[in-house]
Amino acid sequence: MKLAQRFNVVDIDTHIIEPADVWTSRMSKQKWGDLIPHTKVSDRSGVQRWWMGDLRLPAAGAVAHAGWKDFPPGFPPTLEQADPSTWQAEARLRKMDEYGIYAAVLYPNLLGFQAESFIKASDPQFGIECVRAYNDFLVDFCSVNPDRLIPVMYLPFWDLEESVREIKRSAKNGHRGVIFGGNFTSVNLPHLGDPHWDPIMAAAQDHNLSINFHIGFAEQTTEENRAFQAAVKDDKAVFVKGSVMMFMGNAQNIADVILTGLCDRFPKLKFVSVESGASWLPFLVDGLDWQWKGAGCAKEYPKRLLPSEYFRRQVYGSFWFESATLRAALELYPDNIMFETDFPHPTSLSPGPASPARRPGDVIEDQLGDLPEDIQRKVLHDNAAKLYGLKSSAERKVAVAA
Repeated sequence: MKLAQRFNVVDIDTHIIEPADVWTSRMSKQKWGDLIPHTKVSDRSGVQRWWMGDLRLPAAGAVAHAGWKDFPPGFPPTLEQADPSTWQAEARLRKMDEYGIYAAVLYPNLLGFQAESFIKASDPQFGIECVRAYNDFLVDFCSVNPDRLIPVMYLPFWDLEESVREIKRSAKNGHRGVIFGGNFTSVNLPHLGDPHWDPIMAAAQDHNLSINFHIGFAEQTTEENRAFQAAVKDDKAVFVKGSVMMFMGNAQNIADVILTGLCDRFPKLKFVSVESGASWLPFLVDGLDWQWKGAGCAKEYPKRLLPSEYFRRQVYGSFWFESATLRAALELYPDNIMFETDFPHPTSLSPGPASPARRPGDVIEDQLGDLPEDIQRKVLHDNAAKLYGLKSSAERKVAVAA
């Protein structure tokens, strides 16, 4: 029996391609008018694109690449032309069954990658309402099967009081984690390790919610994104470099978490590196330990642990397409590594005409097939189930029997 059949595989990084009515069906047209995020199909290009008032945002299907026929930056012109599983709950569950995935943690697209557009809105309340509307949409989406579709909340992080309020509200509504940024200085906010963020960290810890660092936060302004897309059209090597360098961005976040005292101030809080691979983690942790000792930090911070000790206690990584480079991370940190597919993004484990990917179940078999069963179980299910508060296999069997 293959691993994907033996274990209830938890995919800790998938994305919702936001349906066109996420915000228009949940926010007051009378109050906000055309500022509410909405889509329009261009008469000239036939592309369905997001708009916020007069602000032009990415295409609705810009990263709905699962099964798409064209290489990036090509994408489905409209949501109707994308695979339905990228934006419809029932279709997503069928795709998960096809791929051998039991449960999936769900991340946003527009809200996550275009955060600056919401921050810069003329009325701060507008961005806050957009965040609430998205978080409520995600609960509705996951209600089709809440054991298998796992919501993690976004925050109006530019407002600490509202962020704490949203953690309490969304945790009560069923969200299992907090999506957080790292490159805050790029949007003129305090550094990740600054005590400024402690109210959010405290609220997450109090509600047993992890802090999840998804790549891409504030990586590009709208203008920079347009320039990047233009460069990709001329040279796809630009896309290759940009993608891989984005993956590596979470190394900075992990180093900040470990070295700035966050783990000391919040010893029960868990931090997750999402969509960034795991193969480089052993080198990062080794490097932090070496420099910590070499710089005499043990004398300067006598009450602190070694970086590797904080990592083992509070930090998690995730992997998907890696192969030969992955083994060391899995064997060194079996309690800290989890599986993801990144569905339906360009690098996802989503087979198609323009993708080198194979089915997740086959990738799992190749990468983990000869590892000890306890490592397989931890990486594919137990670590994620514990982190996101999911039912264990035994609990599900009891529920079914009852």
